[in-house]
Amino acid sequence: MAGFKIIYDRDACIGAAACAALDPERFEMNDDGKADLLKGKEDKPGLWILKIEELGEAQEAAESCPVDAIKIEEL
Repeated sequence: MAGFKIIYDRDACIGAAACAALDPERFEMNDDGKADLLKGKEDKPGLWILKIEELGEAQEAAESCPVDAIKIEEL
């Protein structure tokens, strides 16, 4: 089954909050001013991964990030 993978570099996040506004099912702002990738797993320190079946708003969230902290890869 094909799908996608969200790769989120939390260390690069500057807290613009566009991802949380565009994809609130996957991104949420934390008290430290950075976004959290909901249901994501930490692959390396600061690098979070979430496998998804459909892009939905994830592509818009990635495109809205001013520092390119969110990447989408096809599986």
